[in-house]
Amino acid sequence: MGAVTVHVVPRAGRTSVEAQERGIVIRVRSVPEGGRATEEARRALAEALDVPPSSVRLRTGPRSRTKVFDVDGVDQAEAMMRL
Repeated sequence: MGAVTVHVVPRAGRTSVEAQERGIVIRVRSVPEGGRATEEARRALAEALDVPPSSVRLRTGPRSRTKVFDVDGVDQAEAMMRL
């Protein structure tokens, strides 16, 4: 299990996952209320990394825009290469 750090941007026009110089940025349509943006980011990350959603779990950052997800079989370097 690897840790993947991402920056989440809520209220975006569309959902997207991008590898940028500063790291992985996930844009979501959801608002940051009740964990909706975090859940959408978790599912978007799973889809982008081609792993089942059950393989992606939030480790830290439930109320922060910077979040760390545990991803089965994928670490930060592998995630950046896949994106």
